[in-house]
Amino acid sequence: MTPRVVAVAMSGRHRFSKSPVMQISLVAGLGVSGDAHAGATVQHRSRVARDPTQPNLRQVHLLHAELFAELAAAGFDVLPGDLGENITTAGIDLLDLDEGTVLLIGPKAVVAITGLRNPCSQIDGFQRGLMHATLGRHADGSVQRKAGVMGVVVQGGDVAAGDPIVIEAPTGPRRPLVCV
Repeated sequence: MTPRVVAVAMSGRHRFSKSPVMQISLVAGLGVSGDAHAGATVQHRSRVARDPTQPNLRQVHLLHAELFAELAAAGFDVLPGDLGENITTAGIDLLDLDEGTVLLIGPKAVVAITGLRNPCSQIDGFQRGLMHATLGRHADGSVQRKAGVMGVVVQGGDVAAGDPIVIEAPTGPRRPLVCV
């Protein structure tokens, strides 16, 4: 399957889920125009409380649509935007990307992957037991976080469902994703 955008979502308020929209506009160095999490410095409430001067490595949240089928098999009903993602993808193993991987999305937008989203207890507030379902185990026994990846906007542009995604791996040694 050719990597592509399945859906886009945003919310101007700090809340768990984001509303699906026809198109989002990415702004270099900030994130999704009009989204509560856009900004050069951290916008997630817990991170602001710790240090509001930290750079915002979580400007854009991307989630793979393939997770929805896995969650449905476990009895959960999850749709694009429900887990707070801005961009729902298909055809990309987001969790296996390296830090610094660049995604060319649609005609102009460029997002650099910064790390994994760490699922939090708010997920269980959405649907009881969902947090556990978004966690797994790697072959070595370590925790696998499946709730998507975070990125920063390198070049702005509009993004909509159906847009192609081109993946550019970083050069140098492998840098597996860690939580940001």
